Amino acid sequence: MIKITFPDNSVKEFEAGVTPLQIAQSISPRLAREVLASSVNGQEWDLTRPIVSDSSIKLFKWEDAEGKHAFWHSSAHLLAEALQELYPGVRFGIGPAIENGFYYDIDPGDNKLTSDDFAKIEAKMLELAKQDQQIERRDISKADALEFFGEKNEEYKCELISELEDGQITTYTQGNFTDLCRGPHIPSTSPIKAVKITSLAGAFWRGDEKRKQLVRVYGITFPKKAMLDEYLQLLEEAKKRDHRKLGKEMELFAFSSKVGAGLPLWLPKGAALRDRLEQFLRKIQKRYGYLQVITPHIGNKQLYVTSGHYAKYGKDSFQPIHTPEEGEEYLLKPMNCPHHCEIFRALPRSYRDLPLRLAEFGTVYRYEQSGELHGLTRVRGFTQDDAHIFCAPEQIKDEFLKVMDIILYIFKALKFENYEAQISLRDPEHKEKYIGSDDNWHKAEQAIIEACAEKGINARTELGEAAFYGPKLDFMVKDALGRRWQLGTIQVDYNLPERFDLEYTGADNAKHRPVMIHRAPFGSMERFVAVLLEHTAGHFPLWLAPEQAIIIPVSDKYLDYAREVAAQLEAADIRLEIDDRNETLGRKIRDNQMRKIPYMLIVGEKEEKNGEVSVRKSGEGDLGSMKIANFAAHLTEEVNKMINQ
Repeated sequence: MIKITFPDNSVKEFEAGVTPLQIAQSISPRLAREVLASSVNGQEWDLTRPIVSDSSIKLFKWEDAEGKHAFWHSSAHLLAEALQELYPGVRFGIGPAIENGFYYDIDPGDNKLTSDDFAKIEAKMLELAKQDQQIERRDISKADALEFFGEKNEEYKCELISELEDGQITTYTQGNFTDLCRGPHIPSTSPIKAVKITSLAGAFWRGDEKRKQLVRVYGITFPKKAMLDEYLQLLEEAKKRDHRKLGKEMELFAFSSKVGAGLPLWLPKGAALRDRLEQFLRKIQKRYGYLQVITPHIGNKQLYVTSGHYAKYGKDSFQPIHTPEEGEEYLLKPMNCPHHCEIFRALPRSYRDLPLRLAEFGTVYRYEQSGELHGLTRVRGFTQDDAHIFCAPEQIKDEFLKVMDIILYIFKALKFENYEAQISLRDPEHKEKYIGSDDNWHKAEQAIIEACAEKGINARTELGEAAFYGPKLDFMVKDALGRRWQLGTIQVDYNLPERFDLEYTGADNAKHRPVMIHRAPFGSMERFVAVLLEHTAGHFPLWLAPEQAIIIPVSDKYLDYAREVAAQLEAADIRLEIDDRNETLGRKIRDNQMRKIPYMLIVGEKEEKNGEVSVRKSGEGDLGSMKIANFAAHLTEEVNKMINQ
């Protein structure tokens, strides 16, 4: 008999060789029907794979991320099986599960895939799923794997196998399809009840632009058709909220092929929006004792060799800039932190200077492959709301609490009400992968855990997810459509102070090494604006909106009065425009609703006579007439209430 420990620490005994599916069955038949995946001793584990020794187990259903991952991973294999039957000669690259669904990279050979093929592929996948094909795992030697996939002319699989260690290779088979895979998978194809192929894209094999371009087939599946219908409705809503579409309509940003892919141009309204976000954060940072710095857009190559960024980004980033001087090389800045380390080094530092909080809205550059670029969310040049806190080890917890205050304040001000946090710790079984002493790691990890507890944040803890230089805390926000975005991050770093030989003089008059905290509440201005656009569907909070009001005269006859109203409201620091186009009132109202302007102020004969404006609020409709000064006070009070809350 073996002992199985459950997440609630209860223990039950089973015969050796019991499977997670049999364990689920012993708990309840319903659980056995709903369970999709499991983990054994923290390792992903197929439901039909035997357990032969004392172990801890977790069972996952559709509601769990691990359950969806296994479901969609198996769906990727189902897609490949369908493509194999429909398009003889197709060869396969990789087919992972992703956050929403899955994809498979294929070499179609002489076949050509278009969106017209989607219905045919979906039908074949459902046909195969209904056959209730069992998905079977098999350990295979490297030689046998190379022979098997070589005979099938699967050159991409053979390349992957050649890089694997013998004894660590497994395949999964369903029906007539066998794939190289680590798993895990659901036990059979029958739970897959609804299928949608969503798009096609080009993808270079292994992300190398010098290799062959494959076809990436994206799809998503569900255990119920109603779930697919709901998802497709969300997709339609997402199209309406696409930040690229809204950014164009609202005249916030643009891209130019002459300037270069992935390099956004901020138009006047977008630049003003960004400036308001920056000023908002600058005011908060000032209250928390941050000092603003400015660093160059380039740096000597040796700076990034010292920091380790050249080893990490150099090969896949913008190549060095050569100067007229022999052997002199510069790089576009991929990170702000090495520059901030040099600012710390610029002066002798004492324990009295700590914590030293340096902040910068610093623009950095990283070469993203053209196929990975996407509006403002994946760009090649972006501005981080970066700050680096240099502190003593015993100050980490207090600094963490203060950074968390800033992040949570921003979330509240921008109505990101649904978020979760993840504490990423080092793997205690493999300490050799990390730098820094056990004592420093313990202090840093405890500081993060205690800070979350003090804030009442029920953070998920993940072992082995820490950066090699220290633990971190990430904030994931769910937007209005339920999509998860990582926005705020706080990271502890022992690495850069070591690499840059940073020191401060302690109270004992000896030299000590500071600890470095990286923090970026927005992440990047570009990505944050994109997420905010899609979350709000362009209806920004009133304090942030590019235009807070639009004045609409009912005819040219009242343009002078419209200008008089504008002058009074601008004096009250209200952002506005006058719609002086020669269009009907109805057309002006409809057009300005599309522009997501919070308030429309209609002015005509009655309003001019009474010194008033007729007020319409987005989402609420007609609010009646107000004196100009009263409207200014109303709007100002609304803004102040938002910020103060």
